[in-house]
Amino acid sequence: MFKRITGTWFEFTHHNVAEGKYWDPIVRRFTEEQWREKVREMKSVGMKYIAMLASSLAYADRAESYFDTDIYPFAKNFTCKNPIEVILDEADKQDLKVFVSVGYYGDCYHAQTNMQSPEVTARAFKAMEQLVAKFGHHRSFYGWYLPDEIQICPRFPDLFIDYTNRYAGFARQLQKDTKILIGPYGTNKLVADDLYAKQLEILDCDIIAYQDEVGVKKSTPDKTGAYYEVLRKVHDKAGRAKLFANVELFDFEGDVYRSPLIPATADRVEAQINAVAPFVDEIFCYQYMGMMNKPGTIAYCGHPDSIDYYISYMDMVERNEKSR
Repeated sequence: MFKRITGTWFEFTHHNVAEGKYWDPIVRRFTEEQWREKVREMKSVGMKYIAMLASSLAYADRAESYFDTDIYPFAKNFTCKNPIEVILDEADKQDLKVFVSVGYYGDCYHAQTNMQSPEVTARAFKAMEQLVAKFGHHRSFYGWYLPDEIQICPRFPDLFIDYTNRYAGFARQLQKDTKILIGPYGTNKLVADDLYAKQLEILDCDIIAYQDEVGVKKSTPDKTGAYYEVLRKVHDKAGRAKLFANVELFDFEGDVYRSPLIPATADRVEAQINAVAPFVDEIFCYQYMGMMNKPGTIAYCGHPDSIDYYISYMDMVERNEKSR
C-alpha cells in the first residue's frame, strides 16, 4: 500500500554542522524569492503540511532567531530578514498548513533540561506570544510543533507528558483551535500496551508523528510495519491523537550523526512508505529541504543527487497512483 508523503519538517538552520554540509550554508543566503520557491517546491510534491523545526535556535555558545524578537538576536549572515513571515505568506498562497516551532529557547542538545527549566519555558512562552502577535493572522498558521523530543523507552517519561500538556495548554490560550504536533523517537523501543494507551489519553496533542528511525539506522523497513501496526491499535483505543509516521528520507555519507546527510535510495524510501502506510493517517518526512530539489529550481540546496531523488520520488508517486 502506497501513500504520498504529505508533510515535511523544515528548518532555517541545521544545528549539526556536519550533517547540514550540503544545504545549511546555502539556505542562509536565500533571498525572499528563493524561500518562496522552496515552499512552492514542497507543494509540487504533494505536501499539505510544513513543520518548522525552530523559530529560534540555541545551541552550544550560539543563539539566534528567525524573526524580530528581543529574546535572541536575529541570525547573522542571513540574507532574508523576515523568513517566518515569508514562509507563512507563501504557505497562505499555496494552501499549506504550517506548524510553527516553540523552540529552541534552550540548548537544543539538552531536551530534558529545556522541558523542566522555568527560564526556558518563560522564553518559549514569550516567543509564542510574539509569534502569534506578528503572524497569527496567516491562515497557514495551523498549529505548533514542540521540538524538544525525547525517547519513548518503553513509554513516555512523565516529564515529557508534563512538558507537552503545559505548552499545549498555553498554546490553546493564545489560539483556541490550534493544533499540537510532536515527533518523538524510540519507536523501536516503545511498548504499546494499556499503560501507553492511558498516556495517550492524557497527552494534550493532536498529532504524533513517530520517527521510523531508518535513516539513523536504528530500524529497517522490514521491521517498521510491525511497530506502526501496534501503534494503530493503541491509538484507536486511546481515541485522541492522530497517528502519523515520520519517514526519514536521508542516509549518512559516513558515520551516523557525524557526517553529512545525503539522499537515501528511492527503493529504500518506497519500502519505508509501504511498510507504514496501511497503519497511519498521514506520512511526514524528514526532510524535503536538502534531500530533494526540483529540476530547474532557483532555490537549489542539497546534495548533488537531490535532483535525481526528486525525479525518482515523483516517478514513484505516479507509478503507484496509476496502479491503484
